[in-house]
Amino acid sequence: MSISEYLKSEEGKTLEFKQDLSSPRKMLKTLVAFANTAGGRIIIGVEDKTRRPLGIENPLEEEERLCNLIADSISPRLVPNVELATVDGKTLLVVEVFLSNSRPHYLRAEGPDAGVYVRLGSTTRQADRELIAELRRSAEGISFDEMPMVDLSVDDIDLKAAQDAFADVRKLDEQVLLTLKLLARHQNRLVPTKGAILLFGKERTRHFPDAWIQCGRFFGTTKLDIFDHIDIEAPLPQAVDEVILFLKKHAFRGADLSQVRRRDVWSIPLGILREVIINACVHADFSQRGAPIRIVFLDDRIEVESMGILLPGLTIEDMKQGASRIRNPVIARVFKELHLIEQWGTGVRRIFAEAQELGLPEPKIEELALRLRFTIFLGQLHHLSAPEQNHTAQVTEQATEYVTEQVKRLLAILKAQELGSKAAMAALHLNHRPTFLYDYLKPALADELVEMTQPKAPKSPTQKYRLTQKGNNLLQKLIP
Repeated sequence: MSISEYLKSEEGKTLEFKQDLSSPRKMLKTLVAFANTAGGRIIIGVEDKTRRPLGIENPLEEEERLCNLIADSISPRLVPNVELATVDGKTLLVVEVFLSNSRPHYLRAEGPDAGVYVRLGSTTRQADRELIAELRRSAEGISFDEMPMVDLSVDDIDLKAAQDAFADVRKLDEQVLLTLKLLARHQNRLVPTKGAILLFGKERTRHFPDAWIQCGRFFGTTKLDIFDHIDIEAPLPQAVDEVILFLKKHAFRGADLSQVRRRDVWSIPLGILREVIINACVHADFSQRGAPIRIVFLDDRIEVESMGILLPGLTIEDMKQGASRIRNPVIARVFKELHLIEQWGTGVRRIFAEAQELGLPEPKIEELALRLRFTIFLGQLHHLSAPEQNHTAQVTEQATEYVTEQVKRLLAILKAQELGSKAAMAALHLNHRPTFLYDYLKPALADELVEMTQPKAPKSPTQKYRLTQKGNNLLQKLIP
């Protein structure tokens, strides 16, 4: 990208404009933040608001002064690319910094504890002790959840909860626990890793006070009037399903059926939401203190927040393009073994693609105050009315007859013949099993529109699905 093209861009995680060098400390903080976070450029000699090139006087002298400032003020030593560029006859200074393998860098005048900065969006923020440790670990290739908890023992893992989670996958013996890095060897004894305690610890929140999930359902589009909330402290793999159940429970707006004349029903994209929730569990920075994973359900959107900024070297645009780095490899490996994750690095790209396919607004990813927020916008409201005197039965009956476009498509392909999961996914042109399960199959099964051909063996490899009489009747109404 040319300098002229940069001048048309907005400031962000990897780009900042400066009018001159009159405030060198701010510029030095930004350079430190770039080196610690994802690299970036500072273009000096540009009017902040209009991006109009102003140029700098004595560019060669200013270049030398800038290089001396950087050398004298930043540790470990930082050597950026400093170049002169000409735009509209004006000379600009361009300082480019790459993600550093010597991070965390800091301002010498403030010291290694107070002088470390990171980049959040277009702002520079001071790093706290936990984030400084995370920057150091990432540079050394050490993952937080792989670290052994040497003061604990195997007895601190809820092995029954772990075995229940893996019941349909494999038996958890000592070697498997070592392979999954749920256990580690330390001084000739076995100890749990941080990942093991985060996933299946008997006293998880005592060791990691923010390792739980908070869900809240609010009225309207602001976080002022809360209707219901739940704190989920189940093991993380189980917690994913509990969050989905909470969201499904509140797919209707309104607290009390006896006081509501008209109910509004959303076509909630459960497949997308499940992917976002799993992403939060796998990529949350559990070394940070501050708040749990938080799910906020509003009338027009659902927000999922987790602790931790993006890993060094990763930007939001990179994520949208499919780039991925695993913060918690132990948690990620377990989720993959349990088929909660299908392919590495495809989740975010698939979320955006499916939102577009469903006609939803583009999801939004933000870094806010050392937290990552993923916002999924909901589709248009579908109104259902019911007489006040028989509201509960009427609403329930009408809600059952309301089906999403995904369920309609499933009913349509099952009209001609019984199909197994793979065949149904192929007919629907789907390749992501969680999307099929949570947006198509499970809602149809729950509403008794579809049934199993082998109900006593739900996980049979020869299991197929067919329309019930209720599903066939509904399909005839939908597609005469």
